Amino acid sequence: MDLVNSSDEFFLINATVSPTTLESWDDASLLSLQISISAMLAIVTLATALSNAFVIATIFLTRKLHTPANFLIGSLAATDLLVSILVMPISIVYTVSKTWTLGQIVCDIWLSSDITFCTASILHLCVIALDRYWAITDALEYSKHRTMRRAALMIGVVWVISVSISLPPLFWRQAKAHEELTECMVNTDQIFYTLYSTFGAFYVPTVLLMILYGRIYVAARSRIFKTPATSGKRFTAAQLIQNSAGSSLCSLNSTSNQEGHPHPGGGGGGGSPLFTNSVKVKLADSVLERKRLCAAREKKATKTLGIILGAFIVCWLPFFVFTLVMGVCKDCWFHPVLFDVFTWLGYLNSLINPVIYTAFNDDFKQAFHKLIKFKRCY
Repeated sequence: MDLVNSSDEFFLINATVSPTTLESWDDASLLSLQISISAMLAIVTLATALSNAFVIATIFLTRKLHTPANFLIGSLAATDLLVSILVMPISIVYTVSKTWTLGQIVCDIWLSSDITFCTASILHLCVIALDRYWAITDALEYSKHRTMRRAALMIGVVWVISVSISLPPLFWRQAKAHEELTECMVNTDQIFYTLYSTFGAFYVPTVLLMILYGRIYVAARSRIFKTPATSGKRFTAAQLIQNSAGSSLCSLNSTSNQEGHPHPGGGGGGGSPLFTNSVKVKLADSVLERKRLCAAREKKATKTLGIILGAFIVCWLPFFVFTLVMGVCKDCWFHPVLFDVFTWLGYLNSLINPVIYTAFNDDFKQAFHKLIKFKRCY
């Protein structure tokens, strides 16, 4: 997202050399430096596009991953893919050339796309965390409402908020359309918009993410260390099979063991006590084993969410702190190179998200490997 004081002009090469030294460089040296920077940023852009495209293809081609939760992840990958296709390539040109030569219309489209897609990427992390929070704290009830339609509604809200944050700059930029355009950036002289955009796109979502993750962590730990009570309970084979195959949630149903309840097929006497006790012990062991597996999955999923949250804060916090300070403090000065460093650090989050999901999610990892093997066969 490109929010910076209009008085700040960025020279990327200032990060390594001073202006005085720069003047002594010949054209060949400057060209070599620009090519090196362009190549490095192009590699990041290409890696972002490919990784997110693979996540989308993996979800689309793997039936096991066709769930509302993975639908949200796929939407996040699609948003990050748009960042890599429509935002980052133009940003490479602008970063290296140090001047805008593509005209007013392209500038407006690029700025709007930048703000919209980056904001949508951030807000997707919020809805994914919210979905995870509901699934782990109210599993049985939420499983009834956890549908593709609900996920689509959450994604729609994300895009409405993102567009509402990106539109305002277009209105006051139209008044300057007749001027010769040499730079393309949002003017942070509009202090109310700076506060509105930074809080709406980052600070409020970050607080929400931290609250949700804190509650998810507490709930997950309580489920991991909670010992399932089996005394006074009788688990039936039908219930066990139904829970294992028909639900993606780690929850168990049980029925109370009532004394004198006639056992089916027992002719009213209730069947052999030895046989009944043996079946109950085996089923209880199966329940305990499944509980352990579910606890392990909960622990790993929570760890993955924590890594995603940490990566998000590391990537975007410097940019939004910089933007807010430059908008509020007119007398403050920062080296111009910081703006593009922080901007590209934010773009890097679009590369980190798919890497985290494929590296720490077993379902994605297995499906991803199958997709690669399938492509090799052809």
